[in-house]
Amino acid sequence: MTALVFLGSLLGLIGLGVPIAFALMFAGIALMLVTGQFDAQIVVQNAIAGADNFVLMAVPFFILAGEFMNAGGLSKRIVDMAGAFVGHLRGGLGYVAIFAGILLASLSGSAVADTAALAAILVPMMRQAGYDPARACGLMAASGIIAPVIPPSIGFLIFGVVANVSITRLFLAGIVPGLMMGLVLVVSWWVVARRQQVAISPRVAWGRRLVLLGQGGWALMLPVIIIGGLRFGIFTPTESAVVAAAYALFVGLVVYRELNARSIYECLLSTARTTAVVLLLAALAMVASYMITITDISGQIGGWLQTLSEHPVVLMAAMMVVVFFAGMVLDFIPIVLIFTPVFLPIVTAAGIDPVYFGVVFIMNCSIGMITPPVGVVLNVVSSVGKVSIAEATRGIGPFLLALVALLLLLILFPALVTVPAEWWR
Repeated sequence: MTALVFLGSLLGLIGLGVPIAFALMFAGIALMLVTGQFDAQIVVQNAIAGADNFVLMAVPFFILAGEFMNAGGLSKRIVDMAGAFVGHLRGGLGYVAIFAGILLASLSGSAVADTAALAAILVPMMRQAGYDPARACGLMAASGIIAPVIPPSIGFLIFGVVANVSITRLFLAGIVPGLMMGLVLVVSWWVVARRQQVAISPRVAWGRRLVLLGQGGWALMLPVIIIGGLRFGIFTPTESAVVAAAYALFVGLVVYRELNARSIYECLLSTARTTAVVLLLAALAMVASYMITITDISGQIGGWLQTLSEHPVVLMAAMMVVVFFAGMVLDFIPIVLIFTPVFLPIVTAAGIDPVYFGVVFIMNCSIGMITPPVGVVLNVVSSVGKVSIAEATRGIGPFLLALVALLLLLILFPALVTVPAEWWR
């Protein structure tokens, strides 16, 4: 009964256009009213507790690091460097987008920021070279959503806080699956590119490649610093976010000299706006999470899934189907905040590794960002690339299928996530 009240009130409020954060809070209040436990003080206390978490301090700093990288020229140099090495292949600019997407993912952790940077630089180049603009935009969007899976990942931060799972372990476990996302995109782009008649860029001389590699080396050092620092216990995930922001500021200001007082102010302002949205969601979602725990909604849903508990693969598949369809109508962070407290007790009871679940769950949430009709990354690339949503949806088709196939593979063979994760421990 309480599960239906929660889902009905949440979906009804979202359908009426209520912002997700407030819809979550009011859904929690609806549970309080139904169970006779309404107390305004409990609502306020849980909202404060939701935002008052040390680990969440990493969110604004990772967002700020991404802003500094885009404004400071790190993103552009990553694209130039990737172009020097693979730009001469048939469909070379597509490979540039994929490899640049992987490298940018290891720098910022924000799918929206990475996609906007890639699309702004590469879509005009691909359009001029004769590529199908819709397909080019689809590839940009698919490359951009690698960001929440490869560390540093804001998605893993939010999941780790809500699920009380080691964020360091999540970061390290996401490396290989993130690279696998890039690999399936390379294969799918190879199939697509064979059918396109496009201009092929000339091969770049090794001397020029080394120059661009040197220029991009400053950007490449950031993921090495973050992953190395986490792996050897030099700093925590929260501290790594501060290191990333400080390093990106230093490189953009002192090395590349593309940051100035005005651009720094704009980066800080954009970061403040984005952070406010994320933390408001985290705060008000705690009201819903508290009532989900009190009313044992996860236990009720677990009862519905009881027949699957002895078959972890089937259980994972069922949960991921729910998340996939939720991704069509909800944004990334709300999905994490809504489904994590519901699914995690079921996952734990079934003996599924929470870190493995977190990686597959966040990858599925990322895919939701390119799934119509909502697909926030799809909307970003449509706007930046100047194509309609319908065209971008057509363009994303083969890459969406490839990523869903990879997701299914990780569900069927958990060792693809768990075994590489052990290498980093």
